[in-house]
Amino acid sequence: MFDTKLQALLEPTVTALGYELVGVDRLSQGLSRGILLRIYIDSAVGITLDDCERVSNQVSGVLDVEDPIKSHYTLEVSSPGLDRPLFTLEHFTRFIGRHVNIRLTKPLGTRRNFVGLLENVQDQQILLVVEGTAYSLPYEQIDKARLVPEELNFAKH
Repeated sequence: MFDTKLQALLEPTVTALGYELVGVDRLSQGLSRGILLRIYIDSAVGITLDDCERVSNQVSGVLDVEDPIKSHYTLEVSSPGLDRPLFTLEHFTRFIGRHVNIRLTKPLGTRRNFVGLLENVQDQQILLVVEGTAYSLPYEQIDKARLVPEELNFAKH
């Protein structure tokens, strides 16, 4: 689940380090394991393990001082990867023309899961074409959304 409050708290720190804060997920791991706090970062030149460690150290300090999570949590800092998560309307707009996988919080008709071509973003609606059928998905009902990785084409030389 996308956490806008933590996003707002951590974004200045991540940005000051020279990275884009793609998003923050707060995931329950069950009663005994607490919460997984997953932070996705990116940059124009990609993300290395050293980048993740650098951000993790700084974000840990902010979380220790601000104490926004009252239960036990595990912090994970990651690149968004090829199946990049989409959190904001701006993310959806940025990737118009790409294929996405979207899961809604509740069914639209009989479906919760959609994989199709991202056609447009308009009036808080994500316009998606799935197998020739257009769907208008309410942004506020999106539980998770990710890019579908493009197939890699290796040309033989």
